Amino acid sequence: MSPGDRSARISRSESLHQQVARNIRNDIAAGVLRDGQPLPSTRDLASQWGVSVFTINEAMRVLIDEGVVVSKARAGRFVHAPEQARRNEVRTTRPNVLMVGGYAGCGKSELGRMLARETGWPMLDKDTITRAVVEVALVALGLSANDRESQQYLTEIRPREYECLTNAMLENLQCGSSVIVTAPFVKEFHDEAWVNRTRATCADMNAHLTLVWVYCDAETMLTYIRHRGAARDASKIEDWPAYLTSLDLQFRPPGDHYLIDNSASGEPLQTQAKALLAAALEKVQ
Repeated sequence: MSPGDRSARISRSESLHQQVARNIRNDIAAGVLRDGQPLPSTRDLASQWGVSVFTINEAMRVLIDEGVVVSKARAGRFVHAPEQARRNEVRTTRPNVLMVGGYAGCGKSELGRMLARETGWPMLDKDTITRAVVEVALVALGLSANDRESQQYLTEIRPREYECLTNAMLENLQCGSSVIVTAPFVKEFHDEAWVNRTRATCADMNAHLTLVWVYCDAETMLTYIRHRGAARDASKIEDWPAYLTSLDLQFRPPGDHYLIDNSASGEPLQTQAKALLAAALEKVQ
């Protein structure tokens, strides 16, 4: 759990303990929390989530009943996910690209990690690949390392981020490897010409492209953003209503795409990840 959660109340679209349990469950499925890893104490978890000790105990009861957390006398609670040690490898007759987009805090990185764990395919996340260099470049330009809104970032740096991400994807395809690519892709998925060019590029390399859009309602999205506690999100949280006005939550990519509903009311993300993978594999096997 990130320190940024300590003063943040989580949303009320589902019971508090169910929401805590869902987020911890997702972290286990994504490999963020590892098999055998001790969980923080009840008091620490309550502080991190901004909820009562009772709520944490109820969330732990759910996870223990599901078998993903075990409680050991005088030792505490531990992640129980022995399947994490199993190496999965999905091979297809042609490379498959799962391109996962969505607004900040929608859960696209968690989805990407789940897909990578299910398939053994490499996951290329824009922030992981480019963030360190981007932050240095921003500072060199006299901007904040956390700037993602200025015109200078949008025109000088952002295009290079996506260029690096695309080149890494293409290099994997040249090797005949399927790949999972995660980034907001907000501008890109709005651009039908860009989508068509990307489809054509993948087809030229005998690869099948699946566009994935992760939808998340505003309340659940705020919970995810607070949960990760990233400095680049501070401006969003400070004036959340204003930030929401810049988003089109009803947006869907043009043409054929797969929709994931990662709202609190949606099916478990793990279940949707498996369904997505089955649909994508059906088109290449």
